[in-house]
Amino acid sequence: MSDTHYQAREPDADGFIDYPEAEHEVWNTLITRQLAVIEGRACDDYLNGIEQLNLPHHRIPQLAEINKVLRNTTGWSVARVPALIPFQKFFELLASKQFPVATFIRTPEELDYLQEPDIFHEIFGHCPLLTNPWFAEFTHTYGKLGLKASKEERVYLARLYWMTIEFGLIDTPQGRKIYGGGILSSPKETQYCLTSDPEHLPFDAVEAMRTPYRIDILQPLYFVLPEMKRLYQLAQEDIMALLRQAQQLGLHAPKFAPKAA
Repeated sequence: MSDTHYQAREPDADGFIDYPEAEHEVWNTLITRQLAVIEGRACDDYLNGIEQLNLPHHRIPQLAEINKVLRNTTGWSVARVPALIPFQKFFELLASKQFPVATFIRTPEELDYLQEPDIFHEIFGHCPLLTNPWFAEFTHTYGKLGLKASKEERVYLARLYWMTIEFGLIDTPQGRKIYGGGILSSPKETQYCLTSDPEHLPFDAVEAMRTPYRIDILQPLYFVLPEMKRLYQLAQEDIMALLRQAQQLGLHAPKFAPKAA
């Protein structure tokens, strides 16, 4: 795992995390800006989740507040983690219906992008859809598969996660919308992904697992679900058999320049 200069905040004996006022201000800036940017772009399933979570605007939410809503809707909860965790721990948490949340928030200097997932990315980007049973079931199944997978197989599963949970688009009766948390927590990507600049392809699990990506650029390609139920249907399929197909077919050529050394 790579190093991070961020330090996760520790809770007190009652589980309460006391954040400095400056960090609450960063949260307020991020959520106020992003709620405006996602308007007309985020899918209804995500917006329904945002409504249920009823996130505070002037302070960072406590994990217990998020857990109350998730447990009542899909039986999920969030788990406090340091900034970066190993694949093994990540899959263990998802397999037990716990979504990892790092209890730090980005600095004002990294408002638009940071490499490590912070509490804003995890809570605002991902938790709303964990109120959706189809999305929650897929994420749970994904965690269980990842636990049993080899190191090589996990790389293919990581691509599937990236192209769905992080950077997925979806077709709806209101038009093409966003459901991926990596997009919905980024103002630039939210505005860019639905334009004609990137390529949009119908979702195909094998193709998603064959598609290389870079984490530090606007994505050149997005896969589009026909509906949210498609993720639930995928969870009922033999994803590891699809993964073996992807391995046999090999990776596609990257649609981006290699990262400078």
